[in-house]
Amino acid sequence: MSDFWNDFWGFVWLFFWGFALVAYLFAIFSVLADLFRDRALNGWGKALWILFLVFVPFLTVLVYVIARGKGMVERMERRGSSEPVAEDYAWPAAPDAPAAEITRAKLLLDQGVISAGEFDALKSRALGNRY
Repeated sequence: MSDFWNDFWGFVWLFFWGFALVAYLFAIFSVLADLFRDRALNGWGKALWILFLVFVPFLTVLVYVIARGKGMVERMERRGSSEPVAEDYAWPAAPDAPAAEITRAKLLLDQGVISAGEFDALKSRALGNRY
């Protein structure tokens, strides 16, 4: 009977440490994601935080959450909101989808602003045909 309890508590201990490891990995990846999401921190600052994450990971995560936790929450809230924020876009806006371009061209055709030939040319260009 004593082997059962030793194995049982060993099993519980294994689950505890497994949970702790997964929680710790989530914390590290959250810090990394926040580092790359933060536009106010320059490249050297990010490199320094990553260097500390590699060599002293547990202490670095703890210090990061204490020192930059409020900003981390603000960036997470802003990312979760449906309202776009100008600084969230790193690249220029992509061109509209072909369906949107064709819809606009059809609206111009219906209003009499463009001819049927011009509509066909715009539709062809929106679908990727350059001729």
